[in-house]
Amino acid sequence: MKEIIAVVRMNKVSDTKRALIGVGAAGFTALKVMGRGRLVEDKTVIAERRKTLLALSRSDEHNTEKIVTEFLDGTRLFPRRMFTVLAHDQDVPKFIKAIVDANKTEYKVGDGKIFVVPVMDAVRVRTKESGDAAI
Repeated sequence: MKEIIAVVRMNKVSDTKRALIGVGAAGFTALKVMGRGRLVEDKTVIAERRKTLLALSRSDEHNTEKIVTEFLDGTRLFPRRMFTVLAHDQDVPKFIKAIVDANKTEYKVGDGKIFVVPVMDAVRVRTKESGDAAI
């Protein structure tokens, strides 16, 4: 039994839910989280993202450039959604594939992370079933 923890973009929440349901995830939990990943060192990618983000902003916002700079240099945390899914060992690869397929973008950065960790036990509160039967 494994726990799959996936941190994804906020705009990919619906796609991720549909993907997990589509491959048979019995249930999952989603939490709003804040964080940041490894900084991008490719200056051309950063310049492109900066230009895009500034173009998307409203010109009347005074702090826009500061916010965009902090977002790109790693000093600002940004919102993400964290999904947790309990899975039978044999289901892990298809769940991971579904999450990756739902979240991969053309941006080259910030598509998320997936962690797979062992679970010692699980208990269904209603029936007191444990182990794989509780999933």
